[in-house]
Amino acid sequence: MPLTASQIALVQKSFEKLRERSEPASFEMYERLFNRAPNLKPMFRDDLAGQGMKFMNTLGFIVDNLRDPDALKDRLGELGHAHAAMGVKAEYFDLMGDALFVTLAHVLGDDFTPELETAWREAYRAVSDAVIESGHIESETV
Repeated sequence: MPLTASQIALVQKSFEKLRERSEPASFEMYERLFNRAPNLKPMFRDDLAGQGMKFMNTLGFIVDNLRDPDALKDRLGELGHAHAAMGVKAEYFDLMGDALFVTLAHVLGDDFTPELETAWREAYRAVSDAVIESGHIESETV
């Protein structure tokens, strides 16, 4: 399901609050991810501060360009190929998404309404599907 203009606006507006707290939010997100899936930790570099900022910068680029699929296409393709080369499996995107959504709920507090959560989930699904497809990322079960 494509994102609506109002969903894009919600995601973009809420990201500004997340951007203000990007460093602690990224630590929190990775902590949540590794608590749930410790087997993924070796896939990430030891410098989690740097990794977290890289993730937040990439997320910021994606959020800022949600209205411009052409601007996203090449970047999502690069991400797909890079993730495939690291051995990422399709299921890992769900784990990362879950960690992101819990972190968003914590950082945004009462502003993380059901409507905003739906918008973020739709945006994340569209982006992760594009990354998975462009990188020909397989499932663990294949």
